[in-house]
Amino acid sequence: MTLHVTGGRRLIGGSLAAAIAASLAVATAPSVAATVETEGDRPAFQLTVLHNNDGESQLIGAPADPDYGGVARFATVVDNLRAVAQNRPPFEPGEAFRSGEILLSSGDNFLAGPQFQASLDKGVPYYDSTAMRLIGYDASAIGNHEFDFGPDVFAQFVVGFGGTTPFVSANLDVSREPSLATLAERNAIVFRTVVTTQGERIGIVGATTPELPSISSPRDVRVFQNVQLAVQRQVNALTARGVDKVILISHLQDIDEELGLVSGLRDVDVVVGGGGGELLANDGDLLVPGDIVSTDPDTGAPRNYPLYGVDSDGVQVPVVTTNGEYKYVGRLVVDFDRDGNVLQVGEESGPVRVSGVAPDAVAPDRQIQRQVVNPVADYVADLEQDVIAQSEVALEGRRDPGVRTEETNLGNLVADSLLYTGQQEAANFGVVPPDVALQNGGGIRNNTLIPPGPITSLDTFNIAPFSNFVSVVPDVPREQFKEIMENAVSAVESADGRFAQVAGFSFTYTLAGTPQVIDDNGVIVTPGTRVLDVVLDDGTVIVDGGAVLDGPGITVATNDFSARGGDQYPFNGLPFTTVGKSYQQSLEDYIVEGLDGLITAEQYPEGGEGRITAV
Repeated sequence: MTLHVTGGRRLIGGSLAAAIAASLAVATAPSVAATVETEGDRPAFQLTVLHNNDGESQLIGAPADPDYGGVARFATVVDNLRAVAQNRPPFEPGEAFRSGEILLSSGDNFLAGPQFQASLDKGVPYYDSTAMRLIGYDASAIGNHEFDFGPDVFAQFVVGFGGTTPFVSANLDVSREPSLATLAERNAIVFRTVVTTQGERIGIVGATTPELPSISSPRDVRVFQNVQLAVQRQVNALTARGVDKVILISHLQDIDEELGLVSGLRDVDVVVGGGGGELLANDGDLLVPGDIVSTDPDTGAPRNYPLYGVDSDGVQVPVVTTNGEYKYVGRLVVDFDRDGNVLQVGEESGPVRVSGVAPDAVAPDRQIQRQVVNPVADYVADLEQDVIAQSEVALEGRRDPGVRTEETNLGNLVADSLLYTGQQEAANFGVVPPDVALQNGGGIRNNTLIPPGPITSLDTFNIAPFSNFVSVVPDVPREQFKEIMENAVSAVESADGRFAQVAGFSFTYTLAGTPQVIDDNGVIVTPGTRVLDVVLDDGTVIVDGGAVLDGPGITVATNDFSARGGDQYPFNGLPFTTVGKSYQQSLEDYIVEGLDGLITAEQYPEGGEGRITAV
């Protein structure tokens, strides 16, 4: 599948001179130039690659400091940088005689939460789609969060672009999902695309993390695990058509994955990665307060923008990414020779901060502010004013130490809500009331300690943002339940999201035991030996000293993400029934109805109540 587009642009408001001046104010400090070894041919074309990744519906402003970020200010910075790229002063002898620019996203464009809930309540076009369409992206990779609400919501997100931006991934086959297949037929979802800027054809190939089935909800989307083979096949198709400038936009969750991928590729000139949250920068680059430049995992040295990988032909390839949440616009300026070889990366390359304060403040784009930011802010403000309960105790929702490594009182509260909803709704859906409940720690997303006091509807969205539905899995064999619990504690050391918060039982585990290992097909290749004891609240012993005792199966309430095998939970295709409520609705209902609007220190003491014991 290919799509030819011409890089549609939004018009730049105000005088051109003012736009250029504003942009230069944004990027006051030059980055370190880097020259790639070539035969020294004369530059023939200069391409400015503007990019971002992991916007994740942070439309209003950066979560930690709303004076920075925000999609309306982001749009202004993009426009200013476009003006600079399109209107350079006369070239010096030996410089590129033509220049163009493109804007790319490396995926995770939206994320469940109160801001995206505004879009879900509004309907198509989503606010995120509207903002990105107005900014004018030339192409976007497909990230894992695009599937958190399932393929149909992703399809609705894409529909909101009206065909203006292709979504690109070489290793996804969407043909078995009708809503996405229709978009593929319209070339809105493609393996590769070609963007034309100033008469130059730029090939774009996308890639998505092969971990997609275990960390999101792609349903019947097929994910090719050999990313290198899938990408190279599409690159070859482009070069066969005479496209000699190729960019890979990928969402592999870690920039080191992109660097590793480069070593097996050829004819890729630039890689723009996403999903890892890294911040690459050079001396003098302005950063959002509190942001820290990522460091090399081997040397501990700060990581410059760009990094370089070496491809299979020995060619150095610039690899870039930005920190997310619309806090930065990445700017990579690349000179090509007449044969499409990269000659050098310009010294102006680097992250450009999106700021609302001096010395690099920019005004928000008026159209995006009016159509997107203001209505989303109003929606979130309404949620924030809706007090649903009082808590006598601080609720621990931080990740590590916290909901991904140990029992917490907030984890207990969420797990209890799943058990409560499963039992309340069982008769309505013709299922057996659950005995126990499991909530993967990765699904508890507020990452804060909520102080004692009022609990708002907004708090429940922050805690449980995904469109995961409470599900009941009946009659899970005891041996399999033990395997499920082994998965829950198999990666505690890395604070993985699979760590389980539980209700209806208690268990003991030891890190001295062997961690369970499950392959990409869901097959247990190394049985775990960490779980020592499992006891139901009614005193029924399921596991004793690591041995599973005979007895009837266990009915489990969880979320549909876990029931489908997300986070590699080995439910292995057991039938389950969703019971009509998302886990956010379940949490709010339990707090309001089950607890009568009062979370007591007696029921939910700090540190938990001994449901999970590590020895």
